[in-house]
Amino acid sequence: MQGRVDKSNPIGRVKCVVNTCQYYENGDRCVASAIEIQGLNARNTDNTDCATFSPRH
Repeated sequence: MQGRVDKSNPIGRVKCVVNTCQYYENGDRCVASAIEIQGLNARNTDNTDCATFSPRH
């Protein structure tokens, strides 16, 4: 998803503690305009993945 998501219109109410992501903002906020979570047929959180993650440069 890198390059397809911007920070100009962040969605609210999404807590994120991955401070190495470019969409992380102080206060554990995700400032991406959209998120994609993958994990077809997931049964628990270990089976899911945030595909929006993009490392900070």
